[in-house]
Amino acid sequence: MATILRTLSYQYQWLYDTISRLAALCVGGETCFRNLPLQGLQIEKNTAILDLCCGAGQTTGVLLAYSDQVTGLDISPVALARAARNAPQAQYIEGLAQKMPLADHSFDLVHTSAALHEMNLLELQQILQEVYRILKPGGVFTLTDFHQPSNWLFWPPLALFMWLFETETAWQLLNTDLVEQLKSVGFQVSSHQLYAGGSLQVIQARKE
Repeated sequence: MATILRTLSYQYQWLYDTISRLAALCVGGETCFRNLPLQGLQIEKNTAILDLCCGAGQTTGVLLAYSDQVTGLDISPVALARAARNAPQAQYIEGLAQKMPLADHSFDLVHTSAALHEMNLLELQQILQEVYRILKPGGVFTLTDFHQPSNWLFWPPLALFMWLFETETAWQLLNTDLVEQLKSVGFQVSSHQLYAGGSLQVIQARKE
């Protein structure tokens, strides 16, 4: 069932959007969810931003409200075509997050939203190293993803969502300390906030 629903959610944009909006209600709605990882950051119109694993560009459009220099990267040409329709002002690149076709020190800010849980542990480490490589000194990596709930009331809805729509890598992330993973690559974690009973984490980490 999980495989079928997951496939359908990526095949039909309206279904994916509906799921995303419903899931975002726990933090005040989709607009709030998309802006959570950007809180407190100084972003100018010329800030070079990478929306990593941008998907259909839902967050890319939000990032364009902050900067005119936004690039979306994704491995799926179908997703990139949708992103180009949803947020045409951005630039788009097809490529693996584990081996990005991007130059060293080329971005001020790298953002990813609910994507790291789709990676196995080796891929996760490779992605964090790649993000560190492409960030300029002083650049920021900000992310939103699942976290093991601290409030037991949030376990049932999170578990149901993951059983229906996610794979085993999402369960692995619940047992992964992303803060320590980031530090091992060289990042200085400046903010680690938990929402929705601890089931959602938002991290900001800086490259020194």
